[in-house]
Amino acid sequence: MAAPQREPLRILLLGNGGREHALAHTLAQSPLVERIAVAPGNGGTARGVPKTQNLDIGSGKKDWERLVQWAVQEKINLVVPGPEQPLVDGIEPFFRRVGIPVFGPSPAAAAMEGSKTLSKDFMARHAIPTASYENFTTAQAEEAKRYIREAYARGEELVIKASGLAAGKGVLIPASEAEALEGVEDILEKGVFGEAGSSLVLESLLTGPEISVLAFSDGYTVAALPGAQDHKRIGEGDTGLNTGGMGAYSPAPAETPAIRQQLVDIVERSVAGMRRDGFPFVGLLFVGFMVTPQGPKVLEYNVRFGDPETQALLRLLAPGTDLAEIMLACVERRLDSVKIEVRNDHAVSIVLASAGYPGKYPTGVPITIGELPQDVIAFHAGTALDTKGQLVTAGGRVIAVSAFGSTLREALDKAYAGVDKISFEGKTFRKDIAHRALAAQSESKDGGLTYAQAGVSIEEGNRLVDLIKPVVKATRRSGADAVIGGFGGVFDLKAAGFRDPVLVSGTDGVGTKIKIAHATGIHDTVGIDLVAMSVNDLIVQGAEPLYFLDYFACSKLKVEDAAAVIKGIAQGCQESGCALIGGETAEMPGLYEGDDYDLAGFAVGAVERDHILPLHNIAAGDVLIGVSSSGIHSNGFSLVHKVLERSLGPSFSYSSPAPWDASQSLARALLTPTKLYIKPLLPAVRAGLLKGMSHITGGGFTENVPRVLPKGLGAWIDATRWTRPAVFDWIQREGGVKSAEMARAFNNGIGMVLVVEKGKVEEVLKNVREQGEQGVWVIGEVKEGEGVEMRGFEAWEKRA
Repeated sequence: MAAPQREPLRILLLGNGGREHALAHTLAQSPLVERIAVAPGNGGTARGVPKTQNLDIGSGKKDWERLVQWAVQEKINLVVPGPEQPLVDGIEPFFRRVGIPVFGPSPAAAAMEGSKTLSKDFMARHAIPTASYENFTTAQAEEAKRYIREAYARGEELVIKASGLAAGKGVLIPASEAEALEGVEDILEKGVFGEAGSSLVLESLLTGPEISVLAFSDGYTVAALPGAQDHKRIGEGDTGLNTGGMGAYSPAPAETPAIRQQLVDIVERSVAGMRRDGFPFVGLLFVGFMVTPQGPKVLEYNVRFGDPETQALLRLLAPGTDLAEIMLACVERRLDSVKIEVRNDHAVSIVLASAGYPGKYPTGVPITIGELPQDVIAFHAGTALDTKGQLVTAGGRVIAVSAFGSTLREALDKAYAGVDKISFEGKTFRKDIAHRALAAQSESKDGGLTYAQAGVSIEEGNRLVDLIKPVVKATRRSGADAVIGGFGGVFDLKAAGFRDPVLVSGTDGVGTKIKIAHATGIHDTVGIDLVAMSVNDLIVQGAEPLYFLDYFACSKLKVEDAAAVIKGIAQGCQESGCALIGGETAEMPGLYEGDDYDLAGFAVGAVERDHILPLHNIAAGDVLIGVSSSGIHSNGFSLVHKVLERSLGPSFSYSSPAPWDASQSLARALLTPTKLYIKPLLPAVRAGLLKGMSHITGGGFTENVPRVLPKGLGAWIDATRWTRPAVFDWIQREGGVKSAEMARAFNNGIGMVLVVEKGKVEEVLKNVREQGEQGVWVIGEVKEGEGVEMRGFEAWEKRA
């Protein structure tokens, strides 16, 4: 069934800065977007942006009634607020009430930026790492002063933050105790910040490089862009007055793979905390971090795109990554259905300001822009068109020149070349954007390259080993202590009690089922699959699994994801009675992309020489017994993906209910792990009740059953002898898959086929059921002539 055609997007973008120009420029590139109205917009959005026009209505609260009326009349179907003030004031429910979704948080979630006292209490409640702090109200000015005196007496420096929105001026970093006391008096007693200063936060001064992380969220899933660093001071060398930002660059050198993982983890925990507190965050969460010697700590939450970070970061979206699609997925709570890719490049933005900024500055100054170099864009901020159509200055920060390149130096050179093409009287800009990163690169060149700079973190690998040691140790058994970290794993066959053992080995992977784990972030089941696919191949030889080794390959090691995978591997080993005695984790940047990883497993078992299967006396008339599967297992997922796209459309969501089982999500249904057959079947093997076994994997019945039969023999299997699980009926129906192809591609509810002498059938059924396996049926017989004859397809076709 084809996916319903989506209505074209008609977007109302609120704001008039460089951020809004960058958003309009990027959104306009989407094939989903029909038109964009920017209210009120600037000189850049007034011309030169396809599909875009300015709307002469402000974005303040007094303008909302007009905006809603206009939006309804013009059939706007997505609102994107740029600045924080409308979000904090409650614009999201204002439009939601008339049925227009807003890419932005509810007022309760927006309070994470609107109230620093509230956000600090939130961090404390959810154990989000941040500076130690205390909150004070206007009635507690004296208590605040006493707190300052006690802090400075013990040698602690403080930061003062007005709780509310103070136009970027509400954070004070006093140089002395006297300045701190004066700051409290100004905010709480003199009310210099008005209502924004009705309460304040006193927190410990943190030190280290700052990193800004901008992350999309639908309230559940988080997708973080590369970290960025900005420049707040007006002058070179980070001197002079604070500004709204004079430039930014990304990626930030302080964001090593290890730090990146910690930053993303904190953002994910923050979003989870908001959801648990009853206000899921939908939109763009901009988290300011300080990377301290103790690790990253949150400085503040912002609930919108940063400026000037946005003008750099949006340039890093890879071709094919659609900003409009991302925003739509967020408001529809299906962000996990969208793949967000970024260029393996560097991007910068350089702000051109008016003379006098951040103090008083003139407006109406004519601007000329020449031909800009390739990959350079001038995003307008404080610009307008005068009555004659001349572009003029209309604010403190006038234009942000943005560029990207394969190196930071290349991106900077392009951007500064663009700066030279723009002229207006009093043009002010910093000539040292990214000076910290360039200095770090210079030091690195002087000192030689490191493995970490090549994208491989030895520290993260060591952290993973420490994290998984307890779960690995839980797999120990006779013959192995399951202690990892050495050069090789050791197994003592004599201690395992074998007389005359023959070793049996197997190796396998998870196939394209792993793509679902990548797409959904659910990593705790594929490790079980990995073990099952290997040890199930051992039991068909009559072998007891003894030990297992894993291979985990990735671009950049995401420790928590890898740990979840290996915990699944350990669980599979425990259920199979084998020890996890070793493994390899390989970081290979450039070979793998993003957070993708692949798995391989290696299992070794042993069987007494006189119990090796299959036996040589399999004969026509022997009975085939089928043992149930848990679902699709780990084969056939390439076809499953095709059927999903055909039935649900290419943009289907794994978070939606499974079409064949509404009680669970599509992701959880598909990620049901492969059944392990060791415990239910090993007793029958040891009792000598079985002649052979066939593991039904890729190739289904028609390819796998003949592998266990002697030359000249085949089998018939009757599909009416068991009830096929609903997932296979759905696949056959929605994919239009023929029954013969189903029998060749999938297990269809039978994961293992046992070959049994006719006189022992009842004994085998009883033995297997006594191990707790109730899904066991007589499904066919061995016959003369090679091949597998499938009977009873009408049962499948009737259900499909």
